[in-house]
Amino acid sequence: MRTNEKMLSIFALGGINEIGKNMYVVQYGDDIVIIDCGGKFPDESLLGIDLIIPDISYLEKNKEKIRALLVTHGHEDHIGGIPYFLRKLNIPIYGTSFTLGLIDLKLEEHRLKGDTRLIEIHADSKLELGPFQVSFFRVSHSIPDCLGIVLHTPEGVVVHTGDFKFDLTPENNQYSDIHKMAEIGRQGVLALISESTNAERSGLTPSERIVGAHMADAFMKAQGKVIVSTFASNVNRIQQVADAAFKTRRKLALLGRTMVNVVSVAMERGYLQIPDGMLIDANEIEQLPVEKVAILCTGSQGEPMAALARLSTGNYRDAAIYPGDTVILAASPIPGNEKDVSRIINNIYQLGANVIYGSGSSTGMHVSGHGYQEDLKLMLTLIKPEYFIPIHGEYRMLHHHRLLAESVGVEKENIFIIKNGDVVDFINGAARQTRKISSGDTYIDGMGIGDVGTIILRDRKQLSEDGMLVIVITINKSDRAIIAGPDTISRGFVFTRDSDELIKEVNRLTKKTVTELQEANIHQWNVIKQNIKKSIGQYLYAQTKRKPMILPIIIEI
Repeated sequence: MRTNEKMLSIFALGGINEIGKNMYVVQYGDDIVIIDCGGKFPDESLLGIDLIIPDISYLEKNKEKIRALLVTHGHEDHIGGIPYFLRKLNIPIYGTSFTLGLIDLKLEEHRLKGDTRLIEIHADSKLELGPFQVSFFRVSHSIPDCLGIVLHTPEGVVVHTGDFKFDLTPENNQYSDIHKMAEIGRQGVLALISESTNAERSGLTPSERIVGAHMADAFMKAQGKVIVSTFASNVNRIQQVADAAFKTRRKLALLGRTMVNVVSVAMERGYLQIPDGMLIDANEIEQLPVEKVAILCTGSQGEPMAALARLSTGNYRDAAIYPGDTVILAASPIPGNEKDVSRIINNIYQLGANVIYGSGSSTGMHVSGHGYQEDLKLMLTLIKPEYFIPIHGEYRMLHHHRLLAESVGVEKENIFIIKNGDVVDFINGAARQTRKISSGDTYIDGMGIGDVGTIILRDRKQLSEDGMLVIVITINKSDRAIIAGPDTISRGFVFTRDSDELIKEVNRLTKKTVTELQEANIHQWNVIKQNIKKSIGQYLYAQTKRKPMILPIIIEI
């Protein structure tokens, strides 16, 4: 048996049993290649958290072994963690032109541009990264310039699909390299790592082309302004909106910093064609007749501070939604965002506008960029892997992808459904999964990276649910006598004026607890505070069935 230095190992630090923060690692001996470095937006339970990125402690311990970061495409769940990653590990980043353009925006925002090596690649590029010979193949997705990755290793060939679908009529004419995929499979593939997002959905993913016709039809029928919200990175959809606006002789305004930045990069690099004179500034919207205006904005996922949410509540400075306007949500809600999206839709209806929303099957305004079951089976059939590792999805999606792989001939025992941190090792062409490395989530809160953990989140949850009580008591330093207080301040627990008796009893119990401890010759502050928390907490729960955070403050003078 070979030592660990001679093994080929594949594992994920993010992107398994979840949608988001994708990061995959392929290691051979003392050489590591990383694929993608994404972020994930928090759910409502992670109070105050701005972004979740993978825990890279394993990579930090092995930083001298890392050869490169290869980026499959420019979606946030594949590039969102890069600025934070680079603060700890400054390594070369390889990506396509449009992908690097989006990464460059992030580096400029984080003031990291001068220190980072961004190296442009394309579908025909070939790289030598230590023992890895790397090649690529083009795939279709909902963003330009997407690649699958082929890693030729001494142990065998490893293929990572990136995010993909088989669109035979892509809006941007970036066709999938089906012939190249078939040739890769013919030459022999040890392991396939493939995304699983739509593994539960039967059939083939519809083409982007169907959206363009529906979009143009909606623009033709609209009487007032047309407001379209979609992912800023979905350049194909943005092009369709621009084409529809041109056909109906409407000017187009961009709302949302991300939308403005992405459109700028896409136009600059030739991925988006918008006629001269069509784009207008936000402050020009109200100066034109409503039938001559279209708006393209962020906020399709219900983000509270995005342009669409602010429009829906009448809080956008330069534009408003009026009765008779048409609002199009050209994106499906990511699981977990449904409530926020529904709230915005309700708000827009209350403003008197017409709202078009829902999946492509019901409105024609959105189709997925991820392959359905037949797409996934076609990829498996083309690549013909000996071993298969489904990624990029929740467990049920990985499970269905496993069943699809079995149906096209992959042996059941050669399929590994893993968790983040689980390592699949290949030795002499045989795979096993017997070990695990450290993995998890790192929380971004403002400027802080990883300084917010479970204890702080637990405290925030308690504060959000039951509020807090601050109990201030002043003690004489010489004889330990109470000379002022206790004074109790309530925030988010009870309104003090309406709870006079409750607060009086809290003060009485506090004074009683401190006096009893002093009589027992106990003067340590931490002991006094713990006893105050215990006695007051028990009393408040008995009276209110609530557990506020209790903060005793002892002042010695």
